[in-house]
Amino acid sequence: MAQQTAWQFSDDRGQLAARSARPSKVIAYIQAGATLWDHGIHVHGVFGSYHDGPAPDPAKAGELPLDSVEYLGAGGTADLDALLGCGPDLVVAVSYGSGQVYGLDPETAKHLEEQVPLTVLDVSRPHDLAALRARFAELARSLGAPDDPAAERRAQAALDRLRTAADVPSPPRVTALSAAGPDRAHIARPAAWPDLRALTAGGVRLAEPAGSAGANWSTVTWAEAAELRPAVVLADVRCNATPPGELDAAAADGWHRLRRDAVVLPWNPEAPVSARAHARFLTRVADAVEAAAG
Repeated sequence: MAQQTAWQFSDDRGQLAARSARPSKVIAYIQAGATLWDHGIHVHGVFGSYHDGPAPDPAKAGELPLDSVEYLGAGGTADLDALLGCGPDLVVAVSYGSGQVYGLDPETAKHLEEQVPLTVLDVSRPHDLAALRARFAELARSLGAPDDPAAERRAQAALDRLRTAADVPSPPRVTALSAAGPDRAHIARPAAWPDLRALTAGGVRLAEPAGSAGANWSTVTWAEAAELRPAVVLADVRCNATPPGELDAAAADGWHRLRRDAVVLPWNPEAPVSARAHARFLTRVADAVEAAAG
């Protein structure tokens, strides 16, 4: 039998997770789990955030087979017993710049790390898409995933195509938002989201919401959102955003104007951090920008 070698990985907190053998039973925050799945790493269980409910959010799940991957709860319902119940030998989580495990109660995360190696990757604004992909790919390779240069080439090709689509005298305006009921919308600040920054770097004309309140979002009425006059709307499809069908049925005049005048695309601010997912997203936006530019 081949001798097993030690496994270790230094995360974005500077913490070293280590085991005497490569982990084989991974649980993860759902976005991280979907990312590892894209790399071919089997994930045994996932947990959600305080924004999620008693069932996994399909938007965050990517291509995870939710019928066979155990859902361990979300936020405060993802307690220590639930997380340890399937006997994980590695936990993969994300952070938004503070080093704190996103989605779990801090005490739960603390006691979890006392019993199981915990790796935290930072998905916050200082990082661009390529850097984020590289970190997750590094972790996936440490867990046994092969290199996939073809997927990275497809992501780069999609970005190149987006640049070409946006390189016109008057690029179509794009607005990213998260619906907050029939009266309000949260308009995304492009600088706050790595995927939106990638669009801006590719020449896409993303609307910058007015006002200084809110680091990531500016909350406006639907009428104010319509006044941004986008040709393309990126609409949050996570479970905490109001679904388009509910808005269609409500008296949200500004929303109806957006639906009439703009192409509305699904947008997942917590999409898998993989070349496959990024290529799909960039291609979808390139298609819409090309169509809007005429």
